[in-house]
Amino acid sequence: MNATTAESAAGLSPAPKMSAAAVGLLLATVVIGLGWFVPLRDYITPRTGLGYTLGIVGGSLMLVLLIYPARKRIPGLAFIGSARWWFRFHMALGIAGPICILYHCGYRTGATNSNVALWSMIIVAGSGVIGRYLYSRIHFGLYGSRASLSELHHQASNLKTEGTGAGRLLPGFGARLDQSEKLISMAIPLVPQANSAFVMWYLERMRVRAFIKRTLREAAKSSLAISEHRATLLAAACRYSDARLGASRRVAEFRSCERLFSLWHILHLPLFGMLFVAGIVHVIAVNIY
Repeated sequence: MNATTAESAAGLSPAPKMSAAAVGLLLATVVIGLGWFVPLRDYITPRTGLGYTLGIVGGSLMLVLLIYPARKRIPGLAFIGSARWWFRFHMALGIAGPICILYHCGYRTGATNSNVALWSMIIVAGSGVIGRYLYSRIHFGLYGSRASLSELHHQASNLKTEGTGAGRLLPGFGARLDQSEKLISMAIPLVPQANSAFVMWYLERMRVRAFIKRTLREAAKSSLAISEHRATLLAAACRYSDARLGASRRVAEFRSCERLFSLWHILHLPLFGMLFVAGIVHVIAVNIY
């Protein structure tokens, strides 16, 4: 009997595993934090030695980032590898390159051209992190196929047709859920997890649960069967309402992410162009002066 089987037999589930993206993000955070707290200026100078090398490596990695959009748009570049592989590499370099540059400059600002290049890189790197998050919200997994709004609507519609015994026993339950779903769908599409859709979903979830408890309490006064099975009916009604409201929230957040991702696509490439120009000016200025 192996370890997994033994855990299952004992009623235990295996410990969750961290994804490669989560491990990479954790390592990047540790390295960035280490550079922030260690006095790099005592060990690294951007003009010579390791600091200068890190500047060249970081700048080169940022240039390699251009291969992914080229591979995605030019069919003739298929021989260099799949777009999916270059997408993974693009994200890895989008973290490794800025870290090298941060160590290169020792987390310090300098001349005007250096500051413009540094802040351009920080803005582009931040934009990449936002884009990665939005991408993952509208795709099945990080490298999966793109979801569609019609699929989410279809899933939400299927939940409405399922119903539960508790739902049929509670007068006005269906209408109350319909009202909550409408309020969630009308929420302002801002950044997911901190937007009005999330706030509205949370508030409506609490209100619907209060409605269920109140309605069951009243129904239990006139029905012995409901009084005896009140706890079971409450749990079933709450599970059903959570599923319906959760589906409405996913629809609202998907719509929000899709709009933001389209806007991000428009802005990210010009930002990278700004970084490219600023980097060239910085390299020329450093080597001339």
